[in-house]
Amino acid sequence: MKLSIIVPIYNERTTIQKVLDSLADLPVDKEVVVVDDGSTDGSRQYLEERAAAGEPAGHRLKFIAHARNRGKGAAILTALSHVEGDAVIIQDADLEYDPAEIPALLAPLADGRAQVVYGSRFLGSIQGMWWSHWLANRILTVTTNLLYGASLTDEATGYKLFRREVLEDLGLTCQRFEFCPEVTAKVLKKGHTIVEIPIRSYVARHLDKKITWTDGFAAFWVLVRERFRP
Repeated sequence: MKLSIIVPIYNERTTIQKVLDSLADLPVDKEVVVVDDGSTDGSRQYLEERAAAGEPAGHRLKFIAHARNRGKGAAILTALSHVEGDAVIIQDADLEYDPAEIPALLAPLADGRAQVVYGSRFLGSIQGMWWSHWLANRILTVTTNLLYGASLTDEATGYKLFRREVLEDLGLTCQRFEFCPEVTAKVLKKGHTIVEIPIRSYVARHLDKKITWTDGFAAFWVLVRERFRP
């Protein structure tokens, strides 16, 4: 099974090298599709140089750049038009999630037990999450379970892994952080079961955090809207 790893980036120059190096070391057949979403901190220049220099054998790096900042969802949608793998996972570039977790998430897809896998922080280990973020995560998860009859523990996890054909069949449209509730809602409405795998180590980053309280309200609204949309 070939894995496409989508890495949306906006101003992550201090962490992007370590993330890409960690992905290169993963013992799986893979391609990495990086979308720079209008960075202004040197991330784009670094990625252009890295893409031109080439990657280690067996590690393919595709680089696409947005001319301006359009949002995480827009970066993911751009990447989806370039992926070639059998499975697709989203990897944030800020090191909150450790790429070493990916093989464990891929296992249920590889052996046919699942078509969608989420890495649950609440089944594993969480470090440094603010109480307000914890509460927002719990509200979104409970809302998802009530609206869609699911039994998730972590709807808003950044680690979401899909069979490529499942993801391409959803008709995704969200441009910002509403990608997470939109994809969850549409996956569940299609009748897919989401298998959760514990994340062994999640380290929350608060410096220059780009998610605000308004994104939380937007996520809640997307869950409700998609539940009652024909």
